[in-house]
Amino acid sequence: MSLTLSNVILHQLTKNDQDEIEINLRNQVLDADSSTEGLVAELHRVYSSKGAKGFALFAEDSEFCHWLKQYRTGEMDFLTFSNQSAQRLQVELAKYPFAEAGTLVMTEYQSLATDYLFIGLLPTCHSMKVTEQLDISATDYLDVAKMDIVARIDLSSWETDSDSNRYLTFIKGRVGRKISDFFLDFLQAVVGLDAKEQNQVLMQAVEDFCADSRLDKEEKQQYRKQVYDYCNGQLQAGDEVAVKELAGELPPAEDGTNFYEFTSKQGYELEESFPADRTAMRKLTKFVGAGGGMSINFDSMLLGERIFYDAETDTLTIKGTPPNLKDQLLRRLNTDN
Repeated sequence: MSLTLSNVILHQLTKNDQDEIEINLRNQVLDADSSTEGLVAELHRVYSSKGAKGFALFAEDSEFCHWLKQYRTGEMDFLTFSNQSAQRLQVELAKYPFAEAGTLVMTEYQSLATDYLFIGLLPTCHSMKVTEQLDISATDYLDVAKMDIVARIDLSSWETDSDSNRYLTFIKGRVGRKISDFFLDFLQAVVGLDAKEQNQVLMQAVEDFCADSRLDKEEKQQYRKQVYDYCNGQLQAGDEVAVKELAGELPPAEDGTNFYEFTSKQGYELEESFPADRTAMRKLTKFVGAGGGMSINFDSMLLGERIFYDAETDTLTIKGTPPNLKDQLLRRLNTDN
C-alpha cells in the first residue's frame, strides 16, 4: 500500500478507582519508522474495509475545526493539536456513564494523493507472550480489528470544498451506543450526507420511473435488475453510485426522458454520487421479511409466478417448494404421524 506518514501520536485514557476518566499525554510524536507506518497502514486498511459509515461536516463554531486549521497553516504544531484534542475528548467522555478507556490514536498521512487525519479511540487488550528465553510475560496490544469509535477527515476535500457535507466520515456505533452521542460532539461535527436515505430515495425513483414509463412486468424486472447490477458493481469495486452514469446505462422513457433528467425534474434531491447500500439495493431483486418466527426471502420475479399474495386474507401461497425444504417438511409430517 502506498502510504506516506506525516505524524502519529498516542494518548492513553484510563479510569481511576472512582471510575473517572484520566488522561496520560505523550510528550512527543512517534518516529516515522516501519512500526508506526505498519500501524497506520493497518488502520487505513481496516477503516476502509468497514461498512456502515456515516458522513459529517464541522459545525460553524467547531473549536476542533479551528485547531485543525491552525495546525494545517503552521500556527500550531501536531503535538499541541493532539494534546488539546485529547483533553477535549476527556471532557466529552466524562459526560457519559458508558465511557470506556482506550488509546487515542491521531495520525496524519497521505494515501493515493489524498491527505487524511485519522482519529480513533482504540480498545487496549491484554494478552500473554512467550519471550526468547521461553518465559511468559504479559503484554498489551491495540485491537485494531474491533475499533468502532473512529473518524477520518479527508483533509484534501475539506480544504478544497469546505461546503461539502461528506469530508468527515465515521464508523456508526453499535446498537444502543451511537457515536454521535459523544465522538461527533468531541469533534463538534454534525451529520451530513445520509447514504442510506439517498439509496432509499434512489429505489423509490426507480419504481416511479418504471410506473411513469408504463413498462410491463418483465420490462420493470429487467429495469430493476440493470439498476441492481450497476449498483452492485460499484459496491464491489469500492466506487460510488453516480446517478448520471447510471442513467446512461438505462433505457429512456417513451418520451425520450432519461433517468437522470427524471430525477432532476421530479425533485428527488439525489446527490450526484453516493455510496451504495447493500440492504437498500437488494430490494430491487428480492423480497425479504422476518418476524413471528418466520424468515422469508425470494426473488421478486417469482411474485405472481410461483408465489402469490392475497392482501385481503394476508396469505402468501408458494407453489413448488424448494427440494431441501420439501424433504424437511415430509420428514416432520411422517414423524408426527
